[in-house]
Amino acid sequence: MQRWKTSSQETILDHNKFLRVEQHVVTLPDGTVIEDWPWLDMPDYVNVVVETENGRFLFFRQFKYGVGEVTLATPGGYLEPGEEPLSAAQRELLEETGYEAAEWHHLGSFVVDGNRGAGTGHLFLARWARQIATPNADDLEEQEMLLLTRAEVETAVSTHQFKLMSWLTAVLLALRTLDSQ
Repeated sequence: MQRWKTSSQETILDHNKFLRVEQHVVTLPDGTVIEDWPWLDMPDYVNVVVETENGRFLFFRQFKYGVGEVTLATPGGYLEPGEEPLSAAQRELLEETGYEAAEWHHLGSFVVDGNRGAGTGHLFLARWARQIATPNADDLEEQEMLLLTRAEVETAVSTHQFKLMSWLTAVLLALRTLDSQ
């Protein structure tokens, strides 16, 4: 399979550090030129599934504007410029929950939209986590921290309580990783 080639790109909207919209001119392998291919430039992010020292799983229950309802959520957030994904995951875990973890597993990195970009999600499993500080999150959402059993997590998965695909993917990959150890 041959790659598509970007001949040029123009920024249409530079809203803030969280969103830039571009228009690309793309040439397909057969020579077809697409003059107005939209591209979303968004920061990469991390999502962390957290297993505590006592075998509970730490999640948030919160309202998410983009979802339009209350959902279960993992800790996570955007990478800072130049920040490595693992460092961002460790920083976000500490900021949002006050927890640190002794063991980290990278569950994979996944592009959000295969045709339009929109950043890359880096998913992690943090194990043997314990609270060492008071949370210092700057999140806009009101959130409730929950400690769930494995059975409660599996029920939450099967009853569609994780409304964001990246959170659900992280949870399923984390459970699979735990089962394989």
